[in-house]
Amino acid sequence: MNRESVTAGEILTLHVSTDADEFRVRFYRLGRELSFMAESEVFRGEWKSPPPHPDGVAEHASPAVAWELPPYAFRTPEEWPPGIYLAHLVPGDAESARSVPLLDASGIEGFSREFFVVRPREPGRRGRILYKKSTFTRHAYNQSNSQELTRGCNLYENPVYQEGGDGEPRGHRLSLHRPGGVIDLAYWDAPFIAWLERCGYAVEYCTDLDLHEDPELLAPYDLLLSVGHDEYWSEEMRAHVAAHVDGGGNVAFFSANTCWWRVHPVDGNTAFVSDTDHRVGEEYPHLPATDLWWPAPPDGVGVPEDSLTGMSFRNGGMWPGDWPGDRPRAGYTVQHAGHWVFEGTGLRDGSDGGKPDALGAGTALIGYECDGASFAYDGEGVARAVRADGSPSPFLILGIYVLDPVNESFHDLRWGHWNCPEREPDATGPRAATMGVHTAGGTVFSAGTTDWPVVCGRELDAGVVRVTRNVLDRLSHRATADR
Repeated sequence: MNRESVTAGEILTLHVSTDADEFRVRFYRLGRELSFMAESEVFRGEWKSPPPHPDGVAEHASPAVAWELPPYAFRTPEEWPPGIYLAHLVPGDAESARSVPLLDASGIEGFSREFFVVRPREPGRRGRILYKKSTFTRHAYNQSNSQELTRGCNLYENPVYQEGGDGEPRGHRLSLHRPGGVIDLAYWDAPFIAWLERCGYAVEYCTDLDLHEDPELLAPYDLLLSVGHDEYWSEEMRAHVAAHVDGGGNVAFFSANTCWWRVHPVDGNTAFVSDTDHRVGEEYPHLPATDLWWPAPPDGVGVPEDSLTGMSFRNGGMWPGDWPGDRPRAGYTVQHAGHWVFEGTGLRDGSDGGKPDALGAGTALIGYECDGASFAYDGEGVARAVRADGSPSPFLILGIYVLDPVNESFHDLRWGHWNCPEREPDATGPRAATMGVHTAGGTVFSAGTTDWPVVCGRELDAGVVRVTRNVLDRLSHRATADR
């Protein structure tokens, strides 16, 4: 599509290549359930081959250029409420289309699907919470596969690197105008959005590109939500969120691996370039990866993500194997149980002489990827944040899961951190997934794990659900966001 967000009443342009003579598009909205909203007119199908990959492998296709598929226009109704919407392409004539049942929540993931955001005509009127869909990260992982063919072309498999110059940044280049189907939306976003609506939270939505382009986007909102896997950020995104917090606005990072790579939108914001450690020819890892946020120049950006979130993937880790992978189910060890975040949970921190409770115990809360704050234990065995890497002070660690043992291998990060010896030979301290909060104008809550919205959205742990409600209830109103 031309753009992944549209204001209600505007024209949405889908780009489709199909060998079907005709097709139509069914539109759904993600909410308490997957709701059917409309069906398009009949469109005539047209096939266009994808652009070839520079490596010359026939099965591959270039992730670096726009695919320029045939455009199809649909005017969105003005009465459509804000939300994340699903477009499902149904090939064939009217009779065959009637035989295709409407989708339910189990059918969100798959090919012949695309999602987009509908933004309100009057921002902030419906609610003061803005949910940011991490679309740059989605594109970084989109392999442009189809039902019939695994192309495996993105930033991770068969990337395309440019040396830069003449106003172009150096790095791996990725077009936002490529097909690929829906995966991450079904895993992280759909269950959490359904839970938000079941609980009555009034939420509006945006994409990364919306936040990148509009410095006033956050003005009508008290709380910004980052959900799931939110790895790729532009400088403008960071600046706009930092200004929001400085001005008393709040952020809840129900996410991890957050703000790890910087991106440079190019070509009228239809593509981005990022100098990552991903393969360049036979070189892997490609170093220095100058768009890594935390290292000082010339090896990185020199603006650690800790200064915004309070934590970093540098101090956390990930689990290998099939995504999302199996992993420990011990949960976060609770600290400071009297904090408002834990109100109504009944959880203890061990200050009564007993064993501290664990938030999310029995669920795969920690991971698939997780972030951590730099920390050290005090004389009472409480993990205290160490102000480093630009971390805000004071950052209060409310939950901790120590990543032990740490596997130091770059190619097999089983329990460990992403701060591998190839980047930083000298260890800088213990690694742990951490959950915490800090206030610097507004208040920032960081869950420190990608799968927080999964555990909450599916209501797998009562404590996680209550903590989420405490965060939303307090931070959705600036006046009550003090600690």
